[in-house]
Amino acid sequence: MFFIQPYRVLSMLKEFKEFAMKGNVVDMAVGIIIGGAFGTIVNTLVSQVLMPPLGLLIGGVDFSNLYIVLKDGVKAAGPYPGLVDAKAAGAVTLNYGLFLNSVFSFLIMAFAVFLLVKAINTLRQEEKQLPSAPTTKECPYCFSLVPLKARRCPNCTSEIEK
Repeated sequence: MFFIQPYRVLSMLKEFKEFAMKGNVVDMAVGIIIGGAFGTIVNTLVSQVLMPPLGLLIGGVDFSNLYIVLKDGVKAAGPYPGLVDAKAAGAVTLNYGLFLNSVFSFLIMAFAVFLLVKAINTLRQEEKQLPSAPTTKECPYCFSLVPLKARRCPNCTSEIEK
């Protein structure tokens, strides 16, 4: 017969807590949540801000209404004024306009992430280039490196001025 041993359950819960509270896991979870919100913002930007003017530039085409009717609907035959009407009639459609919207959303999101990563890398490079305070000095007699606080050289045992 199989019995659950309480000490094993507690041990496993403790191990899971340690795993979940590691910095990398928490950082990854925060990144996924922010990424999802960022994706929603970019999708709205594309569908509500960028696509309408782009549609006007190419002759008033609404990309979300670009589709091909593969089979007329049961309720009504085509042609249909829009995708919503085709779907309401039960038509089978190939919605390439929605696909184009998704491609544009992806490209804009990928470009935004590229710019974000580029900015972060630039900041990291600037941090690395900051000169650090010296921790050693050179012995004037044997020219070996000696800690700054040293009064004698460990190699030649000469007294070193401050």
